[in-house]
Amino acid sequence: MTHSFDEAAVSGVLGHMNDDHRDDNLLIARAFGQPDATTATMTGFDGDGGVWDAALPGGSVSSVRVPWPGGPITERREVRREIVALYDAACERLGIEPRPHD
Repeated sequence: MTHSFDEAAVSGVLGHMNDDHRDDNLLIARAFGQPDATTATMTGFDGDGGVWDAALPGGSVSSVRVPWPGGPITERREVRREIVALYDAACERLGIEPRPHD
């Protein structure tokens, strides 16, 4: 059964990703399903993966669900690790040098 995170965890992660990591959201959406995306917003996640809404040319929006690279998770602290891994994988797929992580 897929793990569901509480509202505080979801709200915190989505706020952080959509306020501080808009470019990362776009890289992930482009690398994992919508290469023509013009913007992307993280809209949710659970223990199996994250979900981004990708805005496409012409005004349509497509949902992109990406499984966590390390497999299913159950702890909030694991979300950051998996998003960083997705970012790194997205950079690799797109031929972009990833920035260093703190």
